[in-house]
Amino acid sequence: MTPGLQSSRERGLHAQVVDVLGQEIVDGRLGPGSIVNLDELAVRFSVSRSVLRESLRVLQSLGMVEPRQRVGTQVLPRASWDLMSPQIIVWRGRGPEYHTQMRELLELRLGLEPVAARLSAERLDPLQAALVRQAASAMVEAGVEGDGRKYLEADIAFHSAILHGSGNAVIGHFATTVEALLRTRTEERRFTITEYTPASAARHHALADALADGDADGAFAAAQALITATVAEFDDEREAAPGL
Repeated sequence: MTPGLQSSRERGLHAQVVDVLGQEIVDGRLGPGSIVNLDELAVRFSVSRSVLRESLRVLQSLGMVEPRQRVGTQVLPRASWDLMSPQIIVWRGRGPEYHTQMRELLELRLGLEPVAARLSAERLDPLQAALVRQAASAMVEAGVEGDGRKYLEADIAFHSAILHGSGNAVIGHFATTVEALLRTRTEERRFTITEYTPASAARHHALADALADGDADGAFAAAQALITATVAEFDDEREAAPGL
């Protein structure tokens, strides 16, 4: 095997170890205070200690584990995790914390996105405003066609354009968090196309119109109405979910 292929293989193994361990920490199978044993992991994953150390460094950067002298690498509680990280959002979205995470981040979006919309109404250039409208139209088309993938991608493009269009770099950075959250709904049991899709697409259009008109107050109100309705939809979904 050439060095280049070996390097590629190790990168794949590293990603696999990170994904499995991260999911186990989020799901509670590796609870807070647990000690991660490198010898056991080396046997379990059939990987070198260097791959394991690099994987644990990634988890440490996410606040999920921490090396302790004379103890080893210890799993940290949720309060230490980088809950805005797209990777942690994916892990939480796959498991039993899906509904908890959705509620937490929808509440955050309710506070942030109307402000971003107000700023975007004042700062979007004509091309950016056209892109927002194009994304809203694509959502309507996807709803009619029953195309969940198209709807999701248009939804991501719509919200990303508004967050970046705010002209505030910190708000714009939140776009990666929103994208990761929206992608957690692509699981079959909670797919993007629902009975709420037509009304949601109409609300996106109302927001796009306010942005194109430069109506800051209207954009704020439309964004607030959009996220508030999303919260209500989520609450209905959670009540209908088995075991909740």
